[in-house]
Amino acid sequence: MAGLITSAFIVWLYMTSWYAVSIYKKRNDIADIAWGLGFVFIAFFNLFTGFLSFQSILIVFLTTIWGGRLALHIYNRNKFKKEDYRYEQFKSSPYLKVFMLQGLFMFLISTPIILISHLDASVWSNINTLGLLLWCLGFYFESTADSQLKYFLNNPDNKGKILDSGLWKYSRHPNYFGEVAMWWGIWLISFYNINSLFAIIGPLTITILILFVSGIPLLEKKYIGNKDFEIYKNKTSIFFPWPPKK
Repeated sequence: MAGLITSAFIVWLYMTSWYAVSIYKKRNDIADIAWGLGFVFIAFFNLFTGFLSFQSILIVFLTTIWGGRLALHIYNRNKFKKEDYRYEQFKSSPYLKVFMLQGLFMFLISTPIILISHLDASVWSNINTLGLLLWCLGFYFESTADSQLKYFLNNPDNKGKILDSGLWKYSRHPNYFGEVAMWWGIWLISFYNINSLFAIIGPLTITILILFVSGIPLLEKKYIGNKDFEIYKNKTSIFFPWPPKK
């Protein structure tokens, strides 16, 4: 419990610092860069304040790979662009609606990372192995899908077109599928005893956010009325990778 309380304070301090940076930069979408790095920060903080176990060290390693890659990807994507259109609606009170809200979700999703760092986990099980394999699958999907989308968008000939090849042939959001898979993998890696069940709040939170709140719904809303997207939508799975309909 002490680890959760301390981590909540650390998240508040971290996101407040990024809010100060957003004021200086005059753009709130900098919170997207803070997102991935925040999990890395939480992971290292709890590693140094809790028990050192194979699971906790492995989770810090995996979180650093994921968070670092995501932050760099978003930075390179946004550095020469205007502020992300999704942040326009939060101009009135960004501290609460953007940074504190993201901080809350960050804390909830980090629950497996926090709890495993404060358990003296000394036994590696088949459940942990399954989690590692699931994390690797998720990382492949997210990183590959992001790379394919970046390559597609950088080609001027593709302006106004819909990416429907590569992993995007089998899922309309393969990068989101990858992210959700990774967090379920983290939970399984962190699974040690009955206390680990509480940590399921982490993968459940990211799953609900992506499927029903700020992920897929917001992106697909952008393409309402787009005929090419409607064709793509009718033949392609929304989330789980699956062969397209004929």
